[in-house]
Amino acid sequence: MITTKERATLRGLAQKMDPIVQVGKGGITQTVIDGINLVLEKRELIKIRLLQNSGLETDEAMEQICSALGCDPVQQIGSIVIVYKKSNKKNVKHIL
Repeated sequence: MITTKERATLRGLAQKMDPIVQVGKGGITQTVIDGINLVLEKRELIKIRLLQNSGLETDEAMEQICSALGCDPVQQIGSIVIVYKKSNKKNVKHIL
C-alpha cells in the first residue's frame, strides 16, 4: 500500500506520460491483464485509457485491474486510470 505522499509523487510523474494500454470493446480480458502486468514490470507506473466502447466505468476498471494484479491505484480521471506496482526485477530503476 502506498502512502498519500507517494501517491502525490506518482500523480506528478504520471502527468507527463501518455496512455500505454487501451481497453476497448473486449473489456478487461486475461490478455489485457497479462499485457498490463508486463508493462508494470518494466515501468512500475502506467496510464490506461478506457475507450467509450469498452462499456466500463473507470472505478470498475481500476478495481478489476488492481485486484487481478495486486497493484496500487494512483488516480482516475475521466477515462484514464493510473496504477502502480513495484517491479520484482533487479535491473529496473525503482520509482519509489
